[in-house]
Amino acid sequence: MLLILNERRIMFESIKQYCGNLITEFDAIHKERKVLLEKISDYISSKKESNQPIQLIYICTHNSRRSHFGQIWAQVAANYFNVKNVTTFSGGTEATAFNVNAINAIKRVGFDVKPINIEKNSTYHVSFDETEKPIICFSKVYNDARNPQSNIAAIMTCSDAEENCPFISGVELRIGTTYDDPKAYDNTGLQDTKYDERCKQIALETLYVFSKVK
Repeated sequence: MLLILNERRIMFESIKQYCGNLITEFDAIHKERKVLLEKISDYISSKKESNQPIQLIYICTHNSRRSHFGQIWAQVAANYFNVKNVTTFSGGTEATAFNVNAINAIKRVGFDVKPINIEKNSTYHVSFDETEKPIICFSKVYNDARNPQSNIAAIMTCSDAEENCPFISGVELRIGTTYDDPKAYDNTGLQDTKYDERCKQIALETLYVFSKVK
């Protein structure tokens, strides 16, 4: 694992340290959850072995919080473990906006978040490495033309999206790794704490997924 880190380029130090701390916490993931997550690892490994593009789309209802965490952390995890040819996406059953509380949570980790436009549904460039292209984040439906339409793995991050997305075209793997919604704590004293918890949980699990890629 240390050798992998030494091969990386210029990941922001705060994010590199955050990942380094999390990879020591894999034992906190329940055994049954690991079995589920390893299905994503196996999918990635199979695509890697055949030298095919690896396209992962994270889906929740509003594409505002959990699905963006998934998109962002999966791209970071691929970089951290030096898994090539990975592109991550996100979408929802409806479009809203990348929630400001979720944005603030990733900023606290050390991501550089720049708005490209200022509107109701703004587009953001999220950077974690000085040499990698930024991750493009904005709210969209899962089958938006800017998302891939074939040869994809769909990771459902909320139960509502899992129930209300009965069919996704072009999916090779569909799997539900649902998470509690930090939205329940908006405008409360626990708001930042709960957003940080969800951000960390999704980071931990995506790092675990990529640590198991063969």
